[in-house]
Amino acid sequence: MNERFVKHGTFVVERIYAAPPERVYHAWADPMAKAKWFSKPEIFDFQVGGREYSSGGPPEGPIFTFDAIYQELIPEQRIVYTYTLDSGGVRISVSITTVELIKVEDGTKLIFTEQGAFFDGHDTPEMREHGTNIMLDTLGKVVEGEVGA
Repeated sequence: MNERFVKHGTFVVERIYAAPPERVYHAWADPMAKAKWFSKPEIFDFQVGGREYSSGGPPEGPIFTFDAIYQELIPEQRIVYTYTLDSGGVRISVSITTVELIKVEDGTKLIFTEQGAFFDGHDTPEMREHGTNIMLDTLGKVVEGEVGA
């Protein structure tokens, strides 16, 4: 039998984007815009209590499944969601994520905070933070117009 354990972790990633909060919020709230920097959703219901679901991965595997429920949405200011992440049919984590959008001179400060329970060594807070940094860099390219927005 495999040893079961949970590693809890919290991390915060901050970015400053040369785009207004409205544009950054839209990149989260519109499924076509979000697909330019995140996996294309199969289900996308951007409202409190609504669900976002996507599944996919590289041809050589594994398949990752993201399944989120929106808990709070304050347009152009805050997005809070809880989500599970599975890899190859195995639950690897459960998290709560808060995205804060703060208007600053010439743009938006984004503060991304994730609090997670990571299961049995399949994922770690450090690996998730690394992936989040890459994701938020890609978001920046989209909202700043380097990638078709």
